[in-house]
Amino acid sequence: MPDRTHDLSQGVANRRWIMASDVARFVGDIPEHYDLGLGPVLFRVAAEDLARRVEAHNPAVVLEIAAGTGILSRQLRDRLPASVRITITDLNAPMLERAQTKFQPGEQVEFQTADAMVLPFRDNSFDVVACQFGMMFFPDKDRCNREVFRVLAPGGSYLFNTWGSHADNPYGRIAHETIASFFPDDPPQFYKVPFSCADAEPIRASLAAAGFTDIETDFIRRQAVIPDAHAFARGLVFGNPTIAEIRARGGVDPDRVVDAFVEALHREFGADPGLMPIKTLVFEARKPG
Repeated sequence: MPDRTHDLSQGVANRRWIMASDVARFVGDIPEHYDLGLGPVLFRVAAEDLARRVEAHNPAVVLEIAAGTGILSRQLRDRLPASVRITITDLNAPMLERAQTKFQPGEQVEFQTADAMVLPFRDNSFDVVACQFGMMFFPDKDRCNREVFRVLAPGGSYLFNTWGSHADNPYGRIAHETIASFFPDDPPQFYKVPFSCADAEPIRASLAAAGFTDIETDFIRRQAVIPDAHAFARGLVFGNPTIAEIRARGGVDPDRVVDAFVEALHREFGADPGLMPIKTLVFEARKPG
């Protein structure tokens, strides 16, 4: 039996590439496609669930890391009392710029670009740290967990979610296989990364090593609705670093990839509106205090 460590090293080369490479940034028009094409299908319901869990902790000060285009951020602000201070961060400024459009002047939110592995906040600053589908992209997850532990106040909680495997989220398998068919000699690797943390045990071990206790994992299965396969397919191609990988290789019109995605989605999930199974993992961990 292979040795299981808590350093979350599986696929580390791919994850370091995806974070370090300039073509892997969520920049340009990626945030808009991410928000409009993927948000309603993949992220909105998960954000509602995570925000409800944060609300149950009755926090006064909340930090969100890897906030992306603010889908969870908006849910947090809507659910939590107006007096609660929410700091919203992401490594990519263009994603935060998109997130800011979801808020009106005067709402109790602050935006700041920040690396989740080097958080620019004092020790013991937040009651809750939340992260939606971001930790898979952190090249050093152990370091991130230690940073979250540091900035949490004693008794504070860390809540985040990840995707299950390709087997449990067939849209990821479809996307990976379809785009690879256009580049058989050098297949883009992005669609391996979001599903690289489907095993809960290394994550739980890393959290424990950082000092967290009362670590809980909730496995959630549901049927997601694809109201418009073409809009979803455009999000899958243009709403993440996949589009940079396609353009870097050249020779393939991205719209051809979109059309292939649509055909594959319809084959697997039926005509619009399609129904597809998805599985997510939700983690909650507490800093002793």
